[in-house]
Amino acid sequence: MDLLHDLGVQMVQYLQTHYRSHQDWFVFISYAADLRSTFFIFFPIWFHLCEAVGIRLIWVAVIGDWLNLVFKWILFGQRPYWWVHDTDYYRNTSAPVIQQFPVTCETGPGSPSGHAMGSASVYYVMVTALLSILPPRKQGNPRNRCARTVLWLGFWWVQACVCLSRVFLAAHFPHQVIAGVAAGMVVAKIFDHVGFIYKASLKRYIYTILFLFCFALGFYLLLKVLGVDLLWTLEKAKRWCARPEWIHIDTTPFAGLLRNLGIFFGLGLALNSQLYLESCKGKQGQQLTFRLCCILSSLLALHLFDSFKPPTKDELLFYTLSFCKSAAVPLAAVAIIPYGVSQLLNRKEKVL
Repeated sequence: MDLLHDLGVQMVQYLQTHYRSHQDWFVFISYAADLRSTFFIFFPIWFHLCEAVGIRLIWVAVIGDWLNLVFKWILFGQRPYWWVHDTDYYRNTSAPVIQQFPVTCETGPGSPSGHAMGSASVYYVMVTALLSILPPRKQGNPRNRCARTVLWLGFWWVQACVCLSRVFLAAHFPHQVIAGVAAGMVVAKIFDHVGFIYKASLKRYIYTILFLFCFALGFYLLLKVLGVDLLWTLEKAKRWCARPEWIHIDTTPFAGLLRNLGIFFGLGLALNSQLYLESCKGKQGQQLTFRLCCILSSLLALHLFDSFKPPTKDELLFYTLSFCKSAAVPLAAVAIIPYGVSQLLNRKEKVL
């Protein structure tokens, strides 16, 4: 395993040496590949264009990220930025020098890559949704084949950029991002055949949330009793991160878990609310004007809402506010904003 890690560090050094001029691009890709983009950008767009795709995006993102957390706790994956300092592999030579960045110091285990897994699952859902719009594949239709080729090339281009970004930033080894892409595609493919998510009741959402939270917490406590601390990476991150301010509480395993469960709760609450039924499920909900207004209003409102950052000094308060903030995202995009848009359009029609 040390040899594999050493090869990974050499890859990090190669990218940082030969592609230093692309640093801003790699940092941007890392930000863009975060699941925050799915919740605040892709979801409101897809939900109001095709509800089924929007709902599937949330389920794939939340369940995939939960599985990523469990895999990380099982695999105990290292990260390059601390492994080069913490290993005995270089005891007879000087440790390689790799650069760190503000987005390098993730505090959880490294395998598989959460960014790569989330990006692969989310983009797989979006690409297959676009492919379903195209006519059935015909041997004599070159435009159809060309469109499918372009979509899949775009998918793999995005995955390559995300993988190279995470390796360049010394946040992951190459084998970790490859595993992440593979796992993400498997999760997305499985949800192609899961139908109950589109008509799930609020009770089912709550039961799912309780299961995901209790399983993760129970797994953590069980191993802690057995003498295994699943938060062992926090000490390594604090010890080897170049700057203390680059360590963020929202990268901890439980912060991500509660953020995703908040999204889940908000979606379940919104889809089973009277506001959603009166707006999106009415006659007006089928109109293109209504859908476009909902998309634009949601993107603007969620962009402003995302600027609110919960205080990090009190961990319990941070986790609570993170859950509430996340729950408000789908609640606003699915129920509150569409209802407001519906009321405004109705008033405009009455005036005219």
